[in-house]
Amino acid sequence: MGIVIGLTGGIASGKSTVSNMIRNLGFEVIDADIAARKVVEPGEPAYFKIVESFGEHILTEDGRIDRPKLGAIIFQNEEKRLLLNSIVHPAVRKLMMDEKEEILRKGAKAVFLDIPLLFESKLTYMVDRIILVYVDEKTQLKRLMDRNGFTEKEATDRIRSQMPLKEKVALADAVIDNNGTLEETREQLIDLLTGWGLSNKA
Repeated sequence: MGIVIGLTGGIASGKSTVSNMIRNLGFEVIDADIAARKVVEPGEPAYFKIVESFGEHILTEDGRIDRPKLGAIIFQNEEKRLLLNSIVHPAVRKLMMDEKEEILRKGAKAVFLDIPLLFESKLTYMVDRIILVYVDEKTQLKRLMDRNGFTEKEATDRIRSQMPLKEKVALADAVIDNNGTLEETREQLIDLLTGWGLSNKA
């Protein structure tokens, strides 16, 4: 039976970069953000529950869920945010688990679950081991401001809305320090996977 590895980080920590490196090494990565988009596609059970709970005014002209409109509703209303989470999160977990089982059934040595809020959402039970992509606070702040054009305050607010990366270090099985170059990050990843007996996907 293959191993299930959780990949997590923080906003602007470079987790997506590491996720792409893992794919390029030939491993399957199941992305929680992609799963969250899939489960609210028209026709999916979660889609109907959201429309039933929030009304048809949250739909675009072509019948899809208008994410900015829905986001504006839940941003101001804790109760509605929890309601949305109670619909979406179980559907995302089920989809990820189904995809994981399918990949392992095909004989994969490992499958990676890319879950940004792995610790915050208490989803560590879904994985056997956890890799954390880490950057220091100064680097995280600068990258977020550069990437999204945020002011320092906007970037700081978003970073503070998540558990600090420093606290996540103690909870992870392995840490990839992403403060350096892409090549340094890649070398750490390969060393780590080789140490875990995963130098290739076969």
